[in-house]
Amino acid sequence: MSSDEFKRRGISPSTPDPSTLAPFGFRASDFEMKTELRNNKDFWAGIMLIAIGAVSIFIARSYPFGSTMRMGPGYFPSMLGAILVLFGTYVTANGMRTGEKIAVHCSLRASIVLSVSLVVFGVLMTYAGFIPALAALIFGSASAGREFKFVEILLLTLILTTLSAAVFISGLGLPYPLIKGF
Repeated sequence: MSSDEFKRRGISPSTPDPSTLAPFGFRASDFEMKTELRNNKDFWAGIMLIAIGAVSIFIARSYPFGSTMRMGPGYFPSMLGAILVLFGTYVTANGMRTGEKIAVHCSLRASIVLSVSLVVFGVLMTYAGFIPALAALIFGSASAGREFKFVEILLLTLILTTLSAAVFISGLGLPYPLIKGF
């Protein structure tokens, strides 16, 4: 390679041995794996995806699979599990290559508020109906964040509740009462 080619690729012409460059002008060191896996967030995210996909395939193995045109009950969990395993493999390999560290930012308030929101959703689905339960879930989940703006969350709650009721109740015909007593 000429010195102009080195400059165009962003490589200093003083590179001792151009033969150490991999294809497309990358250095061989660009492809080395980062071996510190204990705090590697992409590595562990990929392992989690692989594990969930493998468990999904394992559980679905006893269900009839069917075909693409006539799917059995084992088709969807098996296909989804396979896709999760593929994505997990990619994320794990990418994590081993980049080595981005885990940054722990644990919010006790958010953990409590989100858990309570889910419980309130379950209780309200039983006793109040779909619309109050979903509104409480959206509003409660949004309040777990640090940037809570009442008017924005109110609009978001109204829009998401309306769209969800249209899709799940009207569109899909799920048998949930919109509001109990009406």
